Amino acid sequence: MMTGQTTLPTSLPTILVVEDEAALATMLRYNLEKRGYRVEEAGDGQEALRLIDEAKPDLVLLDWMLPTLSGIEVCRQIRRRPATRDLPVIMLTARAEDQDAVRGLNTGADDYITKPFAVEPLMARIRALLRRVGAPSEKGEHRFQDITMDLASHRVRRNDRTIHLGPTEYRLLEYLMRHPRRVFSREELLDAVWGRDIHVELRTVDVHIRRLRRALNGPGEVDLVRTVRAAGYALDTEAE
Repeated sequence: MMTGQTTLPTSLPTILVVEDEAALATMLRYNLEKRGYRVEEAGDGQEALRLIDEAKPDLVLLDWMLPTLSGIEVCRQIRRRPATRDLPVIMLTARAEDQDAVRGLNTGADDYITKPFAVEPLMARIRALLRRVGAPSEKGEHRFQDITMDLASHRVRRNDRTIHLGPTEYRLLEYLMRHPRRVFSREELLDAVWGRDIHVELRTVDVHIRRLRRALNGPGEVDLVRTVRAAGYALDTEAE
């Protein structure tokens, strides 16, 4: 006779916490494990890159200020490497100035949160980002002008070249390609791509739009991401 047993997930998301402040790293580990995540820790940038090379995590919580190698440089190297360019990164920063937050996003972070922070907002952002990355693949493709998005393989091409996008830029482009020529406000894009339960600064949308443009537009190619003054953004042609 079989007794009731609790079936545990065979594959728990792994989060790499890159933080040199021991008390904060311990607090993050406790709260992440409490919510069912596996946790790896690195106390400096070099160790973080080594652990990522050994076993790619599902998400990285990355402190800005680190010994040996800054969080900004770690994020830059993650985005340069083909094997990790789509790895979700949330940056933890004590630098609250707008230009610093934008710099972190421009380096390749998908999101950032300013210290000191409450645990639940951070956990909500982790859940939202993992949902964006791990959403079930659809079949078929989207096409707009010379851009093709294969939904099953998560591959984007423009003309004869492959476009490499981070998870947030991919979801942003996917949403715009589902609704071509429709103008979306920043608030609407935040709700659709980041989630309604996530508080993210509006400037975050602008930074990811700039990153999407840089990835999409090659020499001589038309910028198909149109900025509508005081309204938002659309996937459209400048001629229109």
